[in-house]
Amino acid sequence: MKAQVYKDPRPKEYFDRFHERARTREPDWVYEVVRTLTSLYAWTFFRARGIAAENVPNGPVIIAPNHFSFMDHFFVGAFIRRRVGFLAKSQLFARPMQWVYTHGGVFPVRRGYRDEEAFITAKAILARGGLIVMYCEGGRSRTGKLSDQPKRGIGRLALESGATIVPAAIHGSSKVRNWKRLQFPKVTVQYGEPMRWEAVEEPTADQQQQVANEVFAQIRGLYAELDSVGRKGVVRSLREARDAARRARATA
Repeated sequence: MKAQVYKDPRPKEYFDRFHERARTREPDWVYEVVRTLTSLYAWTFFRARGIAAENVPNGPVIIAPNHFSFMDHFFVGAFIRRRVGFLAKSQLFARPMQWVYTHGGVFPVRRGYRDEEAFITAKAILARGGLIVMYCEGGRSRTGKLSDQPKRGIGRLALESGATIVPAAIHGSSKVRNWKRLQFPKVTVQYGEPMRWEAVEEPTADQQQQVANEVFAQIRGLYAELDSVGRKGVVRSLREARDAARRARATA
């Protein structure tokens, strides 16, 4: 596995055009082409399935999943019809793929720097009612396990924007690289119950971390259930909960 490069030597001005496009334009036809191709790949080879995608509402939304694989962006977007914006490490923005990224709703974040431009872009997308994916753990976990503690960036964005957060668990994607050995793991994406905090103009670091911890706790719970009872077990549990709620309403 290649070592991660944490700092991009290019100046922040190099990325201004990518931020400008993401702030002012929706993802275009390129998004739909990429989504169709990657979704077919995910559904066919990884038997990817989504659970409770109806938990993703309209309006400004941040989907917050765990992060094991470069395919996680596509797994998350495969089960919802809304066009999704993604934060991606700036090192990916190089010719010829940078054209695909910027037209497909991806915008850069310069890891290793205090990248305010990424936050400005994310808030601009949310302000127009858009949807973005932001990973609680920041970068990709390379251990095959959830990180010990989330980064507070997700808490900052949630508080500054007031957007709804949907925690999500992606199970199985830690073994996606096994395709090189012709092994294709079964991947499941479960979307959790929406969460929301009142907007705070300048949240403290402690406030940001507290929100990040609460979101990550939900992700951990979703992931642990998938790990314990599997896809079918989670679907069965959700169905039983819905049936119980329906019976309770009928007798109320």
